[in-house]
This record gives sequence, C-alpha cells and structure tokens, in this order.
Amino acid sequence: MEIGPILASLRKHRIPALLIVLEIALACAVLCNAVFMISARAGEIRLPDAIDEQGLSVVILTGADPDRASSEIPRNLDALRRIPGVQAAAVLNTMPLSGNGWNVNFTTRADMKPTDKGSINSNIYLMSEGGDRALGLRLKQGRMFGSDDYANATMGATFAPETHVAIVSERLASRLWPGESALGRRMYVDQYWYQVVGVVADVLRPTKAGAGLPGIYDTVFFPMQPTDALSYYVLRSAPADRERVARQAEDTLARLDPGAVAEGKVFVDMRSDFFSGAASMVWMLVLVCVVMLAVTAFGIVGLTSFWVAQRRRQIGIRRAVGARRGHILSYFRTENFLLSAAGVALGMVLAFGINLYLMQHYEVARMPWYYLPGGAIALWLLGQAAVFGPAWRAAAVPPVEATRSA
Repeated sequence: MEIGPILASLRKHRIPALLIVLEIALACAVLCNAVFMISARAGEIRLPDAIDEQGLSVVILTGADPDRASSEIPRNLDALRRIPGVQAAAVLNTMPLSGNGWNVNFTTRADMKPTDKGSINSNIYLMSEGGDRALGLRLKQGRMFGSDDYANATMGATFAPETHVAIVSERLASRLWPGESALGRRMYVDQYWYQVVGVVADVLRPTKAGAGLPGIYDTVFFPMQPTDALSYYVLRSAPADRERVARQAEDTLARLDPGAVAEGKVFVDMRSDFFSGAASMVWMLVLVCVVMLAVTAFGIVGLTSFWVAQRRRQIGIRRAVGARRGHILSYFRTENFLLSAAGVALGMVLAFGINLYLMQHYEVARMPWYYLPGGAIALWLLGQAAVFGPAWRAAAVPPVEATRSA
C-alpha cells in the first residue's frame, strides 16, 4: 500500500482529518491518566494490613466520664471478654483506617527537634494490656510488651506517652534506621525518649494525613494504663462470630455506661467505609474511560462513513481498474493508522503534561512511562476496530454502482 495517495487525500480533507487527530489525542491523554489513577486507587483499596481484619469487632465508646476511666475500663474489658466467642479484647486510642489519627514526628537523635528535616511523621497507637493479641499483631523481631511495661505507662501532658518502650512497624524501622536493626535503638519526640523493644509487620495508619500514602505504614505502638484517651474497644473472634460479637459488645458497653454512646461495627466495614471514596473514584474514572473510548469510536465511524460517501466515485474507479476488496479495506485501515499515529503522538505529550499539572496541584504521583505506549496501543486498536465497518462497506460497493452515483 502506497502512502503518497493517502496523504494527498488527507490534505484535501484537512478539517475532518484534524478532528480525528485531536479526538484521538484527547482520548489518549485522558485514557493514560485515568487508567493510571484507577491503578493507584485500586492499589490503595488493596493495601495489606498486618492485623486480623476478618476477625475484629470494634466498639467506639464516646461520652464516658474521664475521671472514672481507670476503674471503668478494666470493668468493661472484663465484661467483654465474657462474651461467647471472644478470644481477646483490649482498648486503644484509635484503630487503623478509623480516620482518627494521632500523628507525632519522631527523630533518632536527642538534639533534633520534631520539626527538623529528617524527622518522620508517624501515628501512635496506645493500647491496653492484651492489645497485641486482640489486634493479631505479627512480631518480626524482639518482644511484645510485658506486664511491667503496662504498669509503668501513663499519659503525658501531650500526645506522647510517659513510657520508655515502643514497638515499631517494619516500614518505620527501615526508614528510621535504614539497613540496621531497630532493636535497642532510641527514638525521640520533644523531651521524651523511647527504646524499641520489638518490630511488628506493617499496620496501616488511621488516616493518610501527616505523611500521605508513602507513610501509610509508619506506626508506633505504646503500652498504656487505663485512661480516658482509650476509647476503641477491640474484640477478636472467629470471622463467623464477628457480627454477633459486635452487637453484643455494643449492648454490653451501653448497659455498663448508660451515659455514654457505644457504636459497634466489624473492622471489614470500617475498611470499606474508609476506602469508599477511592472506590467511587475508581468507578467514576472507569465510566470516563468507557465514555471517552465510545465517543472516539463513534467519531471515527462517523467521519470514516462520511469519507466513504464522499469518495464513492474514487472507490468505483479503483474497483473498475482492478482493485480488489482487500485493497480498498487496506486503504482505509492504513489511512486510519496514520491518523491514529498522529493522534497518539500528540496524546502522549498531552498525557505527560496533564500528569505534571496534577503532580503540582493535586499531589498525584508521577505516571510511569509504560502507561503512554499502553494508551497508544489501545487507541490504535480502537481505531482499527472502528474503521473496519465503514471500510468493509466501501469495499463492498460494486464498481458500476459507484460510478453511476458520481
């Protein structure tokens, strides 16, 4: 197939050709960024969490008397552990993906300030005795907290607890002391210091605030005596019992403390609620991709059909001098390939520019390079599929009928 006659024909139809090129370019730019954002959001939704998500029930107790926390929390936990099917129970200051973050900047030197460069923003989890069993934490190095650790842990004047032991996530340990063991190391915040006694598998933060997605696993666990800062009661059971346990735990706490508000839920629902916005974004972007591809395909079909109608005499002459149906079909497919090539070349430049804009204004990550050729191939295939129908109809026009329509 010679390219010269095709290019000459396109020069005679500049406006329709330009419309197709711009349509394909816009579709390519939107498709590349949309698919990248879909992949990113879907990755967030599937983020692993090293706790027993399937077996956890959570009851949030608000409005309890803070002055009676030291006596009421042990009473509440004792009642919750009596619920049939409960394997472990504890109370924390917050939960992963709860939306209630406790963010603190930690340093590795006593002379550094939390605001200095090199400090790492992390979420702190305060948990009562048995919290590791209730959550299902997986120890990687060192030890869990002992009874003495809990006995000596109190709440300070700030968010930082007055204790000297801590357990950190694997991700945070690798960021604070890259390539080194975290066990026995000290971390600092203001006038407090903490020695790392254990490292656990990565647990998600309550929110992305403070560090964003790259710091979603920067978490620190502290032992804590019963205090009003602890309001998330966590119960671990078999997955089949979690719904019942959540209801009974809510009823139990409401009965023990009528003046407070108890709200029970299973953790899998908390996770779904947290990522509901990301899930909605995924479906919205999928819809945008489908609509954009459909509009592009219909545009190619419409303009190609228009060209076929305008060129019936030219097609008839070529058929009359010996051109077979395959030649006519190849002509229009080659023509579409050239238009698609121009469109995707421009579209990849637009896609890169859009990604840079989103990076600067909306904290979107840099789009990997392979999304660009991926989008280009998709648009090329779409163009070939869309042009096949009009091209096949053109190839089916008899020579005599085509010349009579001139």
